[in-house]
Amino acid sequence: MQYRRLGKSSLVVSALGLGCMGMSQSYGTPDDAESLATLNHAIDRGITMLDTADMYGGGTNEELLAPILAKRRNEVVLATKFGNMRQPDGRFLGVNGKPEYVQQACEESLKRLKISTIDLFYLHRVDTGTPIEDTVGAMARLIEQGKVRYLGLSEAGATTIRRAHATYPITALQSEYSLWTRDPEGEILGTCRELGIGFVPYSPLGRGILTGQVKSGEFGPKDFRRISPRFQGDNFQKNLSLVTRVEQIASEKRCTPAQLALAWVLAQGDDIVPIPGTKRRTYLDQNLGALDVTLTASDLGRLDEAFPRGAAVGARYPDEYMNRLGV
Repeated sequence: MQYRRLGKSSLVVSALGLGCMGMSQSYGTPDDAESLATLNHAIDRGITMLDTADMYGGGTNEELLAPILAKRRNEVVLATKFGNMRQPDGRFLGVNGKPEYVQQACEESLKRLKISTIDLFYLHRVDTGTPIEDTVGAMARLIEQGKVRYLGLSEAGATTIRRAHATYPITALQSEYSLWTRDPEGEILGTCRELGIGFVPYSPLGRGILTGQVKSGEFGPKDFRRISPRFQGDNFQKNLSLVTRVEQIASEKRCTPAQLALAWVLAQGDDIVPIPGTKRRTYLDQNLGALDVTLTASDLGRLDEAFPRGAAVGARYPDEYMNRLGV
């Protein structure tokens, strides 16, 4: 396993983390038994960073991790997120970054996870109705209480990142980043590097399309991609044509398209720790193979040419989701 430090913190984590969301929502029917086996297998293979959130599965994802943490807490860095509020039926209620809710959300996550301290506590989305200084100030008080070790933001813009970091040091920014979502390049990554903030890409495999395994736009009723603009109609067909070139380069490199896509993200900087998600041991092992893929300057140039910034067609989320990105 290779390791990287998150920002200026003492958190040294595996170069690839594990996103746990798909174990409880968004990608079909959950399989808790296989998910638990995958979590244990991930730790056995050297993965030390597990990422969850209070909204995943309405809290069930944090509960899923609890028995793993009960036995292997000292082997992992546990990251969770708060701010997105849902009804028990899954209906979205809004983003809440109010100071009193910060404390409440942390307490509830600790209870579900059955731990005393969260290693990395993210604001999942920015609450535009609450000054970021107030939200981060409340998060910092959790550190004083010993309930949180380090702070993070998710999908925040450069100005918000600066204001937050001036209030209390931010350790990591988590945002979508992959060959087909290169939006953070430039201002966002530049701001993180200027301030010494680590960068944690979620969906580094483009919600599966970069694996080369998604060939149809037909998804089950519990699959988020069914409503994602990038997986609809002509958008989907155009995006598939981009993936074809990635598959060709992967074949030449004697690796899978997924391994090539992850290797590309890893090659963007030692301050980057992608968290590909999976609920199956087979895919976990395949993803870890990306650590053995070396990309030359020529390889990176060819991938830039095949999948330039802005090449993907369609919005990342439906309009109602995009409106929540209060950066």
